[in-house]
Amino acid sequence: MLAKIIATGRQAALAAGAVLRQNYLQPHQVMLKGAIDPVTETDLQSQETIITLIRQAFPDHGFLAEEGKVGAGSPRPHRWIIDPLDGTVNFAHGFPMFCVSIAFEAEGVLKYGVIHDPLRDELFEAVQGQGATLNGRPIRVSTTDRLDRALLATGFPYDIRERLPETLARLGRMLGVAQGVRRAGSAALDMAYVACGRFDGFWEENLKPWDTAAGCLLIEEAGGRITTFSGENYDIYAPNIVASNGMVQIQILKMLTT
Repeated sequence: MLAKIIATGRQAALAAGAVLRQNYLQPHQVMLKGAIDPVTETDLQSQETIITLIRQAFPDHGFLAEEGKVGAGSPRPHRWIIDPLDGTVNFAHGFPMFCVSIAFEAEGVLKYGVIHDPLRDELFEAVQGQGATLNGRPIRVSTTDRLDRALLATGFPYDIRERLPETLARLGRMLGVAQGVRRAGSAALDMAYVACGRFDGFWEENLKPWDTAAGCLLIEEAGGRITTFSGENYDIYAPNIVASNGMVQIQILKMLTT
């Protein structure tokens, strides 16, 4: 069954990525779920593409997807966690930093994750216990062990206007010690970049399961570490996340909670 899971997830990610790539420079119908939380027709088209393909292969599986509830009934032991377009604000403005993120879990345990960047033709995949890859080649987290030599990533929550002082205070402390901090607007890609060593660490608050599920498995399988701001074990429903190569994790946590 796992081989079929992998093949189906990969097919769905690539198909959804093709939708994003085709629609990228076209005019968009932008609707607002919140003050700074848009959704486009492409989010919905991508999600429908993913779910249709998965349902053809696994009609009894459940879904947790960003753009509304999918299906009905009680929770199912096999579930796909989907962000059909992570980085919608970027996409809507023509900024080329967005992706498709899909994860599969069985009995609450992440088994497979895939993140597809269609503009760069990059496919990040992870299988529990089998490592992580980029376009089929094994990847590992970086070996940077000092914050003053680390390139970090972060993001701002959609409710940042309600938590601006504390968010900026954390950012300011990190800017004062890291070699660099980037804010590109796609949490899933940020996490994929931690997994392959492009970033040494990442932190953000108020993310949702579909933002982090695939990225979590990628980082863990690539040798990294993930916790909450308080250093506790992370799960996809936690209110905040710190992910890194493991070597700078304690240093990041200290700066975030000072």
